Amino acid sequence: MNAPALPLTIGFQADASLGAVLDALRPHAERRLAIRYDGQQTGPGYHVTEVKAGSFVTLDCGGNPDAWQETILQVEDLPATAEKPDHMEVAKFLSILEKVTARVALRAESRLTFEIGPPGRPMQVFDVEAVRIEAAGAVIELAPRPAICKPRHRAEGEAKASASCCKPLSGCC
Repeated sequence: MNAPALPLTIGFQADASLGAVLDALRPHAERRLAIRYDGQQTGPGYHVTEVKAGSFVTLDCGGNPDAWQETILQVEDLPATAEKPDHMEVAKFLSILEKVTARVALRAESRLTFEIGPPGRPMQVFDVEAVRIEAAGAVIELAPRPAICKPRHRAEGEAKASASCCKPLSGCC
């Protein structure tokens, strides 16, 4: 059998979809799953507190409409307890999402977002950057989601030399 060398990192170029992340995790159901965010790893007692299926329709600062589907996993970062001395297995994480899918329409192609933080602190919003498979476990690597001016971001991507959307009288900002 040709097993991939570990660690194995499955990166996501743009907004990671729920389906892509679940597909990356499925073959590793027996591994323990941790989540890395803001320079730290979740404690073994972390808890998926809520799963949200959102449909967004927006208008950006340049007057451009946008629409997308999003799945938001809210996670409370908790330390180990006597009942939860280890991180949950990938299989348990997948079963939580399967139970939610039985009652809430989660779309595989929806953008996956994490809201995460320890008790008593404001939660932070993160995008999935990668899934890392290690010998002893799996880690969902999160990256902070920055606020952006979408017209400027698009213009920078299309032509670095183009003027900023936020100059006076541009209809933006």
